[in-house]
Amino acid sequence: MKVGLFGGTFNPIHLGHLRSAEEVCTAFMLDRIYFIPSASPPHKRTTDIAPAQHRYTMVERAVAVNPAFCASRIELDRAGPSFSIDTIRAFRARETLTSLAFLIGMDAFREIETWKDYLEIPGLCDLIVTSRPGVPTPPLDQLLPVALRPTFWYDPVRQRYQHESGHTLTLYTLNGLHISASSIRSNLRVGRPTPHQLPPVVADYIATHALYRAQEALSFES
Repeated sequence: MKVGLFGGTFNPIHLGHLRSAEEVCTAFMLDRIYFIPSASPPHKRTTDIAPAQHRYTMVERAVAVNPAFCASRIELDRAGPSFSIDTIRAFRARETLTSLAFLIGMDAFREIETWKDYLEIPGLCDLIVTSRPGVPTPPLDQLLPVALRPTFWYDPVRQRYQHESGHTLTLYTLNGLHISASSIRSNLRVGRPTPHQLPPVVADYIATHALYRAQEALSFES
């Protein structure tokens, strides 16, 4: 089974996330993509992150309509900060996988040198770096951290980088929707509508639990 891992805060998950995952799933012929909400994101400094269980439930409901998508609790059920390397290692231990790809946004890839054990990541899985729709994309060699460059060589035929382990690094330009989760939260905070940005099941869930509203206490109700 060819599996993709799509991690993030999903605060909240929106149609841009889903459209991007659909594009990648088709382009790379993946059998399944796991959406993995971060329980305790080590690099997020925002104070308006909804509780992890809320974010997981929204992801679970949003991906239910696509048989190739699946929500994963792996980072919710693991104690401590949600480091990507730990999640990748856990999936690598599953014998049913024939290949594993890690989806990472271009902005996050720029900061990969700050990640735990980042030098080990290309040796464990393929990396699919996705651009932001509508944002100019620099050449991948400009994004590749200096410490990783000696471990890769460029394949001009397949237009991707090959790691010494045999795994690949590909920059994929998305044609998806340019939607910002921070903009969604800002609108929700003051009661403005967010048309055509959220799956209806997610919009309903946010309204039911009064998420992202100013001065609202966020607590999970089962």
